[in-house]
Amino acid sequence: MPRLKAKICVVTGAARGIGRAICSAFIDEGATVILTDIDEPSGAQAAGELGCRFIPLDVREEAQWASLARDVPSCDVLVNNAGITGFESSPGPHDPEHASLTDWRAVHATNLDGTFLGCRYAIGSMKAKGAGSIINISSRSGVVGIAGAVAYASSKAAVRNHTKSVALYCAEQGWAIRCNSVHPAAILTPMWEPLLGGGPDREERMAAFVADTPLKRFGTASEVAALCVYLASDESAYMTGSELTLDGGLLAGSAASPG
Repeated sequence: MPRLKAKICVVTGAARGIGRAICSAFIDEGATVILTDIDEPSGAQAAGELGCRFIPLDVREEAQWASLARDVPSCDVLVNNAGITGFESSPGPHDPEHASLTDWRAVHATNLDGTFLGCRYAIGSMKAKGAGSIINISSRSGVVGIAGAVAYASSKAAVRNHTKSVALYCAEQGWAIRCNSVHPAAILTPMWEPLLGGGPDREERMAAFVADTPLKRFGTASEVAALCVYLASDESAYMTGSELTLDGGLLAGSAASPG
């Protein structure tokens, strides 16, 4: 039997990359998927290609979450995937001395406020059943400092901590509503393309970016999605408040190659 049969799953920021891969994996496991994204044309196209429903959603806007709650009042799984680095609209600097307050707030509005609102929506949607799974996509950068991307690192660290608060709150209420965070490192998605390029030195550039990763490669969106399938399924019913890292061994210690 498909692992997510009869489950209603909402995924944010899912027009491309990790979010789209999660939607695809959920559909393959029998879920009814609602794909959301701020980019309406891309979101609608992705949903059409995957065969699921699309609902536009700017995760920063409380009114849009309220609209989603009316449209999808019962949800079994929410993946808070929508996020930005801050470099999409501002070249920086993003270090702690020179980052602007505007850039800082913009990153936190999407990454942290969006996750807060998503968790609140999910709790309201799931508590009638008394069960559900909230999956917050944090980052390896939420576990360690990133000197050149302080807003991003701060926001993802806050997502990591808020996940645990949500998990404890739901358990205190006697609900089987679980909340866990996923911490990917370098995952090969479209956001990397401007850095990697398509020239003859692409492979060399890719190798340079993962030189300090013990497994010496990028992760894939499908690998993140596979972990999310586990967290969404009843197989992980005893897991809540946990953080799961997919980083090719970066946080294990040194970058020494396997012996």
